[in-house]
Amino acid sequence: MKKIPVTVLTGFLGSGKTTLLNRILTENHGKRIAVIENEFGEIGIDQALVINADEEVFEMNNGCICCTVRGDLIRILGNLMKRRDKFDHILVETTGMADPGPVAQTFFVDDDLRDLFSLDGIVTLVDAKHVQLHMNDSNECKEQIAFADVLILNKTDLVSEGELEILERRVKGMNSMAKVLRAQNANVPIPAVLDVGGFDLDRAVAQKPAFLEPEYPFEWAGTFEVKEGTYGLELNDGPDPTMDLVATYLADGEQAHDKPAAERALRIWSEAALETTVSSVIEAGASQAVSLQLQSAGTKHFTLRAPKAGRLGLYTQHLPSEFGLRLHWGKMPMAAVAEREFTAGHTHDEQVTSVGIHLEGELDTERLNQWMSKLLREQGTDIFRMKGILNVKGTDNRFVFQGVHMLLDGREDRPWGTAPRANDLVFIGRKLDREKLTREFTQCLAR
Repeated sequence: MKKIPVTVLTGFLGSGKTTLLNRILTENHGKRIAVIENEFGEIGIDQALVINADEEVFEMNNGCICCTVRGDLIRILGNLMKRRDKFDHILVETTGMADPGPVAQTFFVDDDLRDLFSLDGIVTLVDAKHVQLHMNDSNECKEQIAFADVLILNKTDLVSEGELEILERRVKGMNSMAKVLRAQNANVPIPAVLDVGGFDLDRAVAQKPAFLEPEYPFEWAGTFEVKEGTYGLELNDGPDPTMDLVATYLADGEQAHDKPAAERALRIWSEAALETTVSSVIEAGASQAVSLQLQSAGTKHFTLRAPKAGRLGLYTQHLPSEFGLRLHWGKMPMAAVAEREFTAGHTHDEQVTSVGIHLEGELDTERLNQWMSKLLREQGTDIFRMKGILNVKGTDNRFVFQGVHMLLDGREDRPWGTAPRANDLVFIGRKLDREKLTREFTQCLAR
């Protein structure tokens, strides 16, 4: 029997969940959805729209079903299954203060539920006007963002475009996997929240090709042709009081965004950055990143010294456009011959981050299991979400898995065929040490 897809809807108080749920229960969208409310009184069902009521389950005249979690979610799902012919999708709402993790875990823990239902995704509504007030002091708000497969930035008409861009960068920094939508009055296409495929890694990659690309601590890489001598580097005021930067020479024909060059820059970046104040000299080709101190108001001037001519890769922690960064030779502006923006592997909010790891080679099953057990034992409460496609030794099939906190669900998937065999792993959570995770994952390779 085909599994029933389940979507978990979450969002902080006032984010617009009630508005979205009312739309789902009243509009003629042609879909048969069973909505499980956390608190029935919150939505205020119009009794004129109810065509059949039986205990806690209400059938709506647009073909949807509504019920409330007055008790155990598992019992409610069992009750819904008596009406299996009435719906094609289930939407579970959580309370405003709820961590969606336990709801998602329900579909991993119970064997009967695993056979009947598939978790399609977690959708989080975000109040664009007020969320910044909660993000700084509410763990629940951060966790709702970190768990999401889809983030709906709602009430966008109440903020400026600049405020919206800053918010979007911040939530993407906390959760690089999520698809971000903008909305007013929770007016998003119903399929956008119901057919997410967020817990289906194949579909996630198809929807977002950069999903499994390596993440770096820099957002931008630019390639410059330089002569021996000194260059001016200028920055305006920006969103942060500092910005890290690496300036390193490239091989002939190499671009700064090429993977080998980016990996070399990453190794330089991993060393402690040298604090560099305004008017200081930055040495191109140095084996250390610099941390530009940008606290002073107005234009900040630095000098970049190129000890030799050649091709130079410039890597910046934030996008140059955020700081109006510009490089010039005398009075002549310098343009990058090639440039690329990267998915942000860092965040302005240090508490919740995402880490992506790409690793070539075959994995040893025993080592992998031992590492995962140790990792979840030590950090399970801090790891909100995990996803991966793994190349396990001894099988021609891909191994796909996903996890919520300390629970993992994995299985063999389709054959690799002609696709390159590699390992891609994504973590979202708190206190994630990229270097340690990468090192320990590498130790799981078969020898």
